[in-house]
Amino acid sequence: MPRGIDHVGVTVPDINEAVHFLERAFGAVPLYRNVTPDHAQKGPESETILGLAAGTIVREVCMMALGYGPGIELFEMHGPDQCPASRPCDFGLQHFAVYVDDIEEGCKRFIRAGGTLLTEPQKQPFLEEGPGNLFCYGRSPWGMIVELLATPSRGRFDAVSPERRYEPPLRQAS
Repeated sequence: MPRGIDHVGVTVPDINEAVHFLERAFGAVPLYRNVTPDHAQKGPESETILGLAAGTIVREVCMMALGYGPGIELFEMHGPDQCPASRPCDFGLQHFAVYVDDIEEGCKRFIRAGGTLLTEPQKQPFLEEGPGNLFCYGRSPWGMIVELLATPSRGRFDAVSPERRYEPPLRQAS
């Protein structure tokens, strides 16, 4: 069973403005930048992994802590035919992430429930890399992107973060 939501991903037009707003509005704390302009993600592999339109560039990604709950992962992306933010009455988010202890079983449950995986589970990149740290994205039946992830090895990003990144607590067996 999933532990709970680990973070929510939000695509923004300017990541620095978004970080500044979240700091001011909610006391959010930037933890680390996992993708930077010097190492932007682009090309067919990134497009497949994240379900992006061809030609989209992931320019920068910043994980933010917000109180005692799930994190907010900001994505600055630029791509063809990019649309403004959805209205509250529209369906979906950029993605939300669900922490699972067994990613293979989590993926099977996701598929059984009607979801479609975009890729098989793979190693987390850059600062999030570590033994057992895996992720994959899938699409819900209504088209929203959901990430499944496990990060049992948190030392690399915890070492550079001003606060520990939120980790959902173990669920009690019912």
